Amino acid sequence: MSLLNTLALPQYGLLTVFVVAAVSATLLPMGSEFAVIGLVKLNPDLFWPAVLVATAGNTLGGAVSWWVGYGAERLYEKVKHKRAEAKALAWLERLGPKACLLSWLPAVGDPLCALAGWLKLPFWPCVMYMAIGKFGRYVVMTAALMWIFPGELSF
Repeated sequence: MSLLNTLALPQYGLLTVFVVAAVSATLLPMGSEFAVIGLVKLNPDLFWPAVLVATAGNTLGGAVSWWVGYGAERLYEKVKHKRAEAKALAWLERLGPKACLLSWLPAVGDPLCALAGWLKLPFWPCVMYMAIGKFGRYVVMTAALMWIFPGELSF
């Protein structure tokens, strides 16, 4: 039995959401919203557990990205930045860990977590702000998708 078949079983729904959310928060191009909405549409009573599990997985993935950025910076300490890149890094340094509230944003959120590690912003405050931003995204996205697709899913 393949891993995907195993994770697709109904009893593993929250585990699947956790894994998909964690992987999607790394620098790998992937989204987790449809895994969350799929589970919630099949099991409406799992709205809050799915949102919390997705938040935890996505935050873990963001923390992994922070450590990747931290390690990359340590390996390559002398990097030349173009003026725009230097301004963006200076802006991120000025905001500090609070910038990780934006980790929920598509396309820029995951690299933002890695940049926070690159800049050696404090790990636990960054993780806290990541969790807050990601929780808000999952609540809004899951509720919105449930509103947009109100009917039952049929396979």
